[in-house]
Order: sequence, then structure tokens, then C-alpha cells
Amino acid sequence: MKKILSLALLLFSYWIGTAQTVAIKGRIIDAQTHHPIEYASVAIFKSGDSSLVAGTISKSNGNFELNKISAGHYRLKIAFIGYRNFIKADLPLSDGQRKDLGDIMLQPARNALSEVSVKGQQAGEVNKIDKQIYKAGQFEASKGGSAVDVIRNLPTVSVNGEGNISMRGSESFMVLVNGKPVITDAQTVLSQIPANAIENVEVVTSPSAKYDPDGRGGILNIITKKGTIDGVTLALNGQGGLPSVDDHNNSRMPQRFGGDATINYRKKKWDISVGGNYNRNDNAGFREGDVYTKDFTAGTIIRFPSTGERSFKRYNYAGRTTINFTADASNSFSAGLFIGQRYQDRVADLIYHNTTSSLGNDALIKSTTYYNANTQIKEGGFALANFDYTHRFNDKSTLVGGFVYEHANLYGNTQNRNLRYPNTVDTIQYVYNPYKRPISGYRFKLDHSLPLGNGKLESGYQLRYDTQEGQFGYLVTPSTSQPDADRFQGSLHAKNVINSVYSQYSGKSGNWEYNGGLRYEYSTRAVDLSYDPNRHQLNLSNLFPAALIQYSLTNNWKLKADYNRRINRTSNLELNPIPEREHSEALEQGDPDLLPEFIDQVELGIKHTFKAGNFSATAYYQHIQNPIQRLNSVYADTILNRVYTNAGAARQFGVEAGTSLQLYKWWSLYVGANAYNYHISGNILILNQPVTVNNKCWAYTFNANTTFQLAKTWSAQANVNYLSKRPTAQGEDSQYFIPNASVKKTLMNGRMAVSLLWQNIGIFNAAKQRITTSGPDFYTTTNYIYETNMLLINLSFNLNRFTSKLKLPNSELNEREF
Repeated sequence: MKKILSLALLLFSYWIGTAQTVAIKGRIIDAQTHHPIEYASVAIFKSGDSSLVAGTISKSNGNFELNKISAGHYRLKIAFIGYRNFIKADLPLSDGQRKDLGDIMLQPARNALSEVSVKGQQAGEVNKIDKQIYKAGQFEASKGGSAVDVIRNLPTVSVNGEGNISMRGSESFMVLVNGKPVITDAQTVLSQIPANAIENVEVVTSPSAKYDPDGRGGILNIITKKGTIDGVTLALNGQGGLPSVDDHNNSRMPQRFGGDATINYRKKKWDISVGGNYNRNDNAGFREGDVYTKDFTAGTIIRFPSTGERSFKRYNYAGRTTINFTADASNSFSAGLFIGQRYQDRVADLIYHNTTSSLGNDALIKSTTYYNANTQIKEGGFALANFDYTHRFNDKSTLVGGFVYEHANLYGNTQNRNLRYPNTVDTIQYVYNPYKRPISGYRFKLDHSLPLGNGKLESGYQLRYDTQEGQFGYLVTPSTSQPDADRFQGSLHAKNVINSVYSQYSGKSGNWEYNGGLRYEYSTRAVDLSYDPNRHQLNLSNLFPAALIQYSLTNNWKLKADYNRRINRTSNLELNPIPEREHSEALEQGDPDLLPEFIDQVELGIKHTFKAGNFSATAYYQHIQNPIQRLNSVYADTILNRVYTNAGAARQFGVEAGTSLQLYKWWSLYVGANAYNYHISGNILILNQPVTVNNKCWAYTFNANTTFQLAKTWSAQANVNYLSKRPTAQGEDSQYFIPNASVKKTLMNGRMAVSLLWQNIGIFNAAKQRITTSGPDFYTTTNYIYETNMLLINLSFNLNRFTSKLKLPNSELNEREF
């Protein structure tokens, strides 16, 4: 009985304690468009002495909530750049009250930005329950570049020498642009988004059920800019590269220049934006390789080391527009169009020294030297259109319908010439390997959101469809040098259809925030080949649960835990079994029966905010079923065959952490790191040959960015991106280190800025990466040496300011398939 009375007393005390505090909530919206405003700052002050009591920022839907406030009289202030401050001078609060302020409308400030000199710095990083938000403008070295140059600074992200992007060590992740998914590979689409057009980057490592479950690493959401005041907003940026300091004696000099422009017109119900960009970003380089293969039947070992030029010519250009129309408070429409072109050629002109020796005593049997001229060209034209409709009901529920159609015309070729040396006019063998891979797709979505209790219930349906026609040619001269050339040409037709439904509930109760949901998908994948009468089909029916909880220990300390299940879908390139001559010593082919990866992930995290900044850390564990790997085997004495295959099973655990610090008024620092242990193992067949995979190792990434405000209009910045050596299924990739620096001068009261960028600073063995793989009958190691000490001048001009989201369309096909 005493225990029962004690428990009752404890519960009563708890009830009394909670009843004596007050909670305030509301929604912040634009007074003209009625769109919600995200990241608006909300603060409560005591009426007596104006001391700050509590503060927060609004969510993406404009909602905010403040808890554990004592009864009394207060003053409420809401502020967001580009809007007039909202002040409620007298806000009486009584014990146990849960006050709902409803919709709070902020009025755009027409002249505020031109008349007020804004001092101080915005937070470079914001931690929310389901994502981390990074301000793109804090990374000066990325100015004039692309989205790739921005995201490489984030703790979760790494970019290697080839430009391949990884999240938590995996190249499988999903890219969104203003919340809309894209299909084609990340490197392609992100390289076409100008860094100057990006406002924020949102990192979602444990997405909820309403998101597509694609990708092992999570989601990167690129938020672009638009104007927030009525009238015209204009941003212009231009960049030019100075002559190369370090060109590696290549046959061509690299060129680097470009520009981008965005103009926004906003008036009452209309919001129209138009943008365009061109970027030329060549890179000089050098390559050192050492390879050997063993022929156990003949008792020989063939070595073919090589050295020579490896350079890139790259350019892309695009135009994009969007039109938003707010008919009334209940109905709004949005339409967009994107048209772009991308080109890349890679020149690898190498001298090979081939020797054949006895496997027993290493006695030289024969040797030859030849010159290999290899050029690989990739091109793509991309076009897409999107249309969205949003209806808001009187009960504050919303219904959103969206449709996206896109087409990507992908094509290119590889030309491989083996020439005698030093008399390079004499051709030993010429291989021409052209391809066309046009792909089309569409996506239809219908989403409903309903306020329910202390949260909201969201449900939706989505249809995804894409189809690709591939034609692959192969011409060999003389034809007798490769009798099996017919297997290197043919055609492919691939189709993917995915139907999905989801439902999730998210809310907040006291110190707890939570989100839980379930997504169901039924997908079909079909691959038809010209030389194979059998269709390769895969039908999948899967559930993807997701759950997240967060507990606020205090206003400054938060703990979170989550679980979700994801899928890494196969690209059509990984499904194509027709071999492609990647370069002189390598073929590459896919597997039409390749299975997708399934990932189960658990996270535990902590967040802390303090006067000088913030800190966050997350521990995570992933179990990966059917990991997709590109494995090597011997095709011929001097050619390796690279095949995409499922390599058994894998697991990964790690910790990522980041902190943003305002150390002094003139000095800010951002540091992010990710350390993980990856283990992959299994027994598999590659072209009917058994291969055992068993590799594990620790790897880590480290990114740091520091800014010095030298004077009112002068600032300097330095940053480093470091990627440690890390394991692959058959070997390892070495470390990769990139340091950058910049100096910026602002003019015309901040409207214009001139920056000098120093990229790939040539210190501490920077911009070099060695990739090594081996098996029982082969060994290959290649050292890629990239251009260093690149100097660029960037000029930017802003008429008014761009500060909020611009829903430009994006290419989903471009993202995965280029």
C-alpha cells in the first residue's frame, strides 16, 4: 500500500510540475502568398527586463513550438531576413496554458535590405529532428563551382579524385533538388547546379516513410535560392581561371571559366524565376600504373606498367525556369522546365612496357613497348518538365499532386589505339566502341497531410516509370586481333515500374518528438537483350518501416534514436552485360540479374547548442544484404574484366560528428568528421569463376572550414577535405587530400564581391590517389595525379537578395545514368 501511495504522490507531483508551465505554438506564413516560412527565428522576452526566456526556429511547414515557460507577461518577436519583424508586445500566459497563436503573417520588407547593413553571421549549421542543414554560402572555395564543390565539405560526404561522391562511404544515396528526387547519377546532376544558386544543403541520414527509400547513404536535398521581396531580384556570377601552374606537360592546356545568372520576379500572386549557367572546368593530370597477370597453364607472368597523360575536358550548360501562382489562400500551382547539356572527354595517352617472364624463375621470355592513345567521350542532353498543385482545406489539411516527365539523350564512345613506339604512325590495333543510351521516365505523386492530435498524419501514393533503349557498337581493326568482337555489341531494353503507398504520423508531446511510418512498394524490372531470347525480370514486394524519436534533456541538449530500411536499386548501366572497352587494360560489364541492396540501419545521436555554436554526433550501424561491387578478373593477358556483381553480405558501423563555432567576432570554424568500419565477405562467381571476398578496414573523412573577417569588407577562408584509405572488395583506395583557400572583398555595400580562389593547394601530397586491387592471378595499382595550384577569380553581383527556396526542376534520369 505504501508503494502505491508513493507512486500516486510521484505522479501527482509530476502533474503539478507540468501544470505550472506554459506551451506556445503557431505557424508563420508569408502574408502575400500564404506559403509557410522556414527558419524564421522566434523569441520570448520578459516584459519587465526584456531578458530572453526561450527561442526556436520555424519548421518547413512554418510551425513552431516553445515549451516549459513559466506563467507571466511576455513579449513575442518573430524575425526573418527579407520580412518586417512581427512583435506582440503583450503576451500574458497563465499556469498550465497551451496557447495556440494560429497563423502569424510576416509582411515582406520592400526596402529593408537596401537600407540596413546586416552585421554578424548566420549559423552555418542547423540541427533538426530529421535532418542537418548547412548554409552553402559559408564555403567560399566553392564559389563559381558546382554543388559538388559545396557538398564535399559536409561531414557525411566525401568526393574522391574521380569525382565520385559518397555518403557514409557509399556511392548509393538519393539526391533531391528542392524536395524533388532525381534519377541519374549524383555526380552528373550536382555538377550542373551552380554553387552560387544554392541556399542550403539538407542531409537526411535516416529518412521517414514519405521519402523514397532509395540509397544506402541517405538523402542530400539541395535547396536553391529565390527572392523574398516584391519586384525584381537578380544575381550574376562570373569566374575565370588563371593560366595553369602545374599542367603535367599535357598535350592540351586546361581551361576554366563560366558564369551563371538567376532573375526572379515576384508580384502579388505571381513568382517567376529564370536561370542559366555555363561552366568549363578542365583538369590536367598524370597516371602511373603497374599491372601483372599470371597464366598458370602456360607458366608465365605478364607485366605491363605504364605512365602518361590523363586529362579531362569538361563543360556543361543549362537553362531553367519556374512559375509559381498562388490563386488564393487555398490553391497554388507550380510549373518548371529544365534543359541542359553536359560533355566530358578523358584522354589517357600512355606508354606501356610489356614483358612476359617465366612464372617459375622470372626469366624474360619476350618484351615490347607500345603507345596507347585512349579517349573516352561522354555526352548527354537533358530535358524535363514538372507541374504541382497544392490545395489547403479549412481544417488545415493539404492535398498535393505532382507530375514530372524527363528525357535524357545519353551517348558517347571510347577510342582505343595501340601504336608502335616510338614510331607512332604504325597502328597495332584500333578499337572504336560507340553507344547510345536514351532514357525516358515520369513520376506521379499524390500526398495528403492532416493535423491530428499533437501532430499530423501524412499518407500518399506514387508511381515511378522509366525505360531505356541501349545500342552498343564495337569495331576492331584488324578484325583478326579480336575474334570474339561480336559479343561486344548489341542492344538492350530496360524498364522499371514502381508503385508505392505510405502513411506516417509525426508529432510532439512535452519533451518528446517522434515520427513513425510504413511504406509499401511493388516494383518490376525487365531487361531484354538482342542476343538473348529470355527476358531477365525481377518482381519485388517490400515493406520499408521507419521510426524516429527525439528527447530534449534541456533546451540545449537533445538525444535521438531511429531505425529505417532502405534499398539501393540497380542502375541500367550496372545491368548491361555487353562489355565496354573502358581503356586499354580494362573491360567493364554488368549483370542483367543483379539484385538490389537492402539496408537496415540504426542510429543513436546527440545534439548540443551553446553560446559559441553547436555540436552533434551520431553513431550508426548498417547491415547490407546483396552488396553491389565491381570485381576484377582476367580476360586476356593484358586486359582485366570488371564486372558488377552481388558480393555476399556486408556490415558497417561508424560515428560522424560536426561542430560550428564562432570563436571570436572575426573568426568562425566548422569541423566535420566521419569514421566507419566496413566489412564485406562472401563466395561468388564472376563469369563462372569462383572468387572469395573478405575485406574489412577502418576509414574516415575529415572536413574543416575556417573564416577570418579581416576587416569590414575583407575576409579570408581556408578549408581542407581529407579522405583516408578505405577497403574495397578486392583491395583498397588510398587517401585523398584537398586543401583550398580564398580571399574575398565586398563592394557597393555588399552587393558586389570579388574573390580570389586557390584550389588544390600543392602541399602534403595533395590531389593524388592510388587505387589497388588484386586476385590469385592478377595485381593492379594505379596512381592518379591531378592538377594542383589552380587560381581562379570570381565576381558576383546581387540586386536585392536571394534567401529562400526556389523550386527549380531537376533531372532524375541525369542523376543516375550519365
